[in-house]
Amino acid sequence: MAVLDSPPRGPGSARRTFRLAVPPVSGYLRPRELLVCAALGVAVLLAFCGSLAVGDVTIPFDEVLRALVGSGDAGTLLVVQEFRMPRALAGLLVGVAFGVAGAVFQTMTRNPLASPDMIGITQAAGTAVVAGMVLGWDAGLGTQALGLFGAVAAALVIYALSWRRGTTGYRIVLVGIGVSWICTSATDYLIARARSFEAQSALGWLVGNLNGRTWDQIAPLAWATAVLVPAALLLSRWTRSLQLGDDVALSLGTPVQKVRLALLLTGVGLVAFGTGAAGPVAFVALAAPQIAQRLVGSAWPPLVASGLSGALVVLLADLATRLGLAGTELPVGVVTGVLGAPFLLWLLIRTNRAGSGG
Repeated sequence: MAVLDSPPRGPGSARRTFRLAVPPVSGYLRPRELLVCAALGVAVLLAFCGSLAVGDVTIPFDEVLRALVGSGDAGTLLVVQEFRMPRALAGLLVGVAFGVAGAVFQTMTRNPLASPDMIGITQAAGTAVVAGMVLGWDAGLGTQALGLFGAVAAALVIYALSWRRGTTGYRIVLVGIGVSWICTSATDYLIARARSFEAQSALGWLVGNLNGRTWDQIAPLAWATAVLVPAALLLSRWTRSLQLGDDVALSLGTPVQKVRLALLLTGVGLVAFGTGAAGPVAFVALAAPQIAQRLVGSAWPPLVASGLSGALVVLLADLATRLGLAGTELPVGVVTGVLGAPFLLWLLIRTNRAGSGG
């Protein structure tokens, strides 16, 4: 926001001063944000322990806590650490990855509707994985490597097509929507030509599923989260200046195009590894940053709170799949889709009334 100070008219009033009222760009957390993050952290811990406790055999919370530190009977340790821990960790890490990625994209584009699953990044990762399943192009790479390839390829296409003496958030969103529909059509074609068991496997993965996660699928996601989330936090000092617009950000010394490309690649990496581990879990990247922004009361989605909100949403949705219908365990993406669609409609209506969003 620019403020023009005009002293009273008079002999010495010819000079005017131009002052920029710029929000702080340092990485500290405000008291309210600290309180919200602490509350979200406690809620995530409870949901994580609940995910370890619930199953065919319910385990009391105190035994779950003992199993987490390596004590307790052998049967409880086996169930908690080997059978249920990979699924719970997958939900936690996927939620953090999608939440932070959504915050990065929404801040970079200055659009609350811009999330990886709205501008084609998630769809491209899904298309690459489905192509590997159906056409046998995986060459032993696995879903996460294929997802990373598809997401990076889509990001480069979006960035190149939206370039016109630089990029803007508005053009990235418009091009991304077109790429999203192309990837969705390609995925539908691949499933239509697949054999029945291949189509069933691809459809089960495309919904977004935490069932049957293994430690081999957790390790790449954990490493990617450990590297890319701190990278996003380091870039946040510039993302806040981007909220003021490209011209103001440039005047503040922000390398706008380099920062935007770095943010794009960081968000793409988080989306790719999250999608590769659990499939394209719908609406988490869209809803988590908006929930965090409203809890914190900031002008942009806060990264830490967005990651914690995403983790809480995924863990609670996964618990709902196991507790909602007796004898039926739905994919986690079904629950996030059912809850996320009304949230998207509400956000569209609110954005339209506010005259923002692109």
